[in-house]
Amino acid sequence: MRLGLIGFGNIATAVLDLLGRDTPPAHVAVLTRPGSVDDVRRRLESDLAPAAPSHAVVTDAAGLLAERPDLVVECAGHTAATAHVPAILRAGTDVVLVSVGALADPELEAALTGAATEGRARLVLPAGAIGAVDLLSALGAAGDLTVRYRGIKPPGAWAGTPAAEILDLDSLTEARRFFTGTAREAATDYPKNANVAATLALAGAGFDATEVELTADPAAPGNVHEYSVTSPLANYTIRIENKPSAGNAKTSATTIYSVVREIRNRLGPIAI
Repeated sequence: MRLGLIGFGNIATAVLDLLGRDTPPAHVAVLTRPGSVDDVRRRLESDLAPAAPSHAVVTDAAGLLAERPDLVVECAGHTAATAHVPAILRAGTDVVLVSVGALADPELEAALTGAATEGRARLVLPAGAIGAVDLLSALGAAGDLTVRYRGIKPPGAWAGTPAAEILDLDSLTEARRFFTGTAREAATDYPKNANVAATLALAGAGFDATEVELTADPAAPGNVHEYSVTSPLANYTIRIENKPSAGNAKTSATTIYSVVREIRNRLGPIAI
C-alpha cells in the first residue's frame, strides 16, 4: 500500500509505529504544515523508519495526490478536513476521516459527499473509540430510533475546551456534567472530544436527534463512552472504558487501533 496521512500528530505517529511492527506500507506520504516539514522528515528517518522506508513530506493536497496514495487517512482536525479532503476524494482516492465530528457542519458534509460521488471514492468513518456501530447502523434502517450518549473523561482531557470555562478542572473532586445537548452541538463545541457522538449520530438517528451528555470525572477509569439505543428491532446499552492514548489524553488508545484496522482491512484477504 501507498499510504497518505493528513497530519502528523499523536494519532498519525502512533498508527505508523503500529504498522511498522508487521505491515509497513510500501510508501508513506505525509501532508503537514510548511513549518513542520523538517521535523516530520526527521522522525520518518529515525524512530518511524520501520514504517516508512520510502516516504515523502508535502504541504498540500496536490502534493499528496502526486505521491499516488492508495488510501489517505485524515487525522489533523476539522480545519484540515475542510481544506484537503474534498480535493482528494474528487481525485478518486478513498479517505478515512478520523475527525468525524467535522461532518456536524452541514456544508462540509455536503461538500465531502459531493466530492466522493464525483470522484467515485469512499469517505470511510472509522468506529474510533466506540463499538457496536454496525448494529446501530442496521437498526437505523428500521426508523423510530432513540440514541442517548454519555461521554465521561478525566478533567485533564477537557483542558482547552469550553468545559474549562464552566468548571475549575484542576480542583474538581467529583463528577460534574457540563454539557447536555445534541450530537451536532457537542461535535461543534468540542471538536477534539466528541467524535464518538458524531459517529453515533451518523450511524443512527442523526445529528439533531442524538442526545449527548458530557461529564468531567476525576474518578473516571479512562475515557468512558456509554450509549443506549431503543428501536422497534432491539434495545441495547454499551459502556466502554478506554485507556487514553500515550500522547494525548483527549484521544482514546482504541481510536488509533481502529484506524490501523481500517488500513489492515485494505491489505488482507479478509476484511473484519
